[in-house]
Amino acid sequence: MSTLLDGRVAIVTGAGRGIGRAHALELARHGARVVVNDYGVSLSGEGTGETPAESVVAEIEAMGGQAVVNGADVADFAAAEAMVQQAIDTFGGLDILVNNAGFVRDRMLVNTSEEEWDAVVRVHLKGHFAPLRHAGAYWRAESKAGRTRAARVVNTSSGAGLQGSIGQATYSAAKAGIAGLTLVAAAELGRYGVTVNAIAPVARTRMTEGAFDTSAMPEPGDNSPVVAWLASEDAGDVTGRVIEIEGGKVTLENAWAHGPSRDKGSRWDAAELGPVVRDLIASAPAPEPVYGA
Repeated sequence: MSTLLDGRVAIVTGAGRGIGRAHALELARHGARVVVNDYGVSLSGEGTGETPAESVVAEIEAMGGQAVVNGADVADFAAAEAMVQQAIDTFGGLDILVNNAGFVRDRMLVNTSEEEWDAVVRVHLKGHFAPLRHAGAYWRAESKAGRTRAARVVNTSSGAGLQGSIGQATYSAAKAGIAGLTLVAAAELGRYGVTVNAIAPVARTRMTEGAFDTSAMPEPGDNSPVVAWLASEDAGDVTGRVIEIEGGKVTLENAWAHGPSRDKGSRWDAAELGPVVRDLIASAPAPEPVYGA
């Protein structure tokens, strides 16, 4: 086993299957002690009664690592707080939070129900906020007590959140929100020794199978090495970034940035803005196409 994360304590949410499972195993291979969180739901978020986190913990223990099961609903504010406290009580602290949990309920925008919108936004966006909020409060308290930890957060956005994806309006909106949350958290928590980054993973998982041809897509574990590095003390100078991983290809996303501008020096009249806006568009790079367009 590697010593890149030796002695560090991690929480990985949604770690019972797919990309989350791969992250948990990868962190453990590098020496981290891991809280393996999984709520045990179906692809669309319904309860199944399964406990896949237990098998992941068994795999980690079989390789000589340390791990415990957590079955919290990460979007439940109190349950997320208890999950953070479990890491502290079990392993003596917390250094790494990998927010990964989520599910999809794909639908064209005009067919999306209110319940589908609320469920997907809740698990992805609130499910990132709640653990991050409680972990951040712990790291702030540690810093103020003179025990600043080299804390690391890795969130999970998506190409759907960065470029958009037809048939996934709700999922795209939630993943875009995660990218925005990452930027703010990086700016606010840096003073406490915390870095906050996000990945946009590409992999063949339950969430992608059935949506389109996944035969050529990378394996879930191909996304995990960058997570392990971002979780290490070596990555302390990298924060507020979104990194896309597709097999062996690593891409730094540029996200939103100020483009061309025109300043009149006074209030514009609506009738004169057409040529101005079209000129700005003509002088700017074309946006990335929406997936499925």
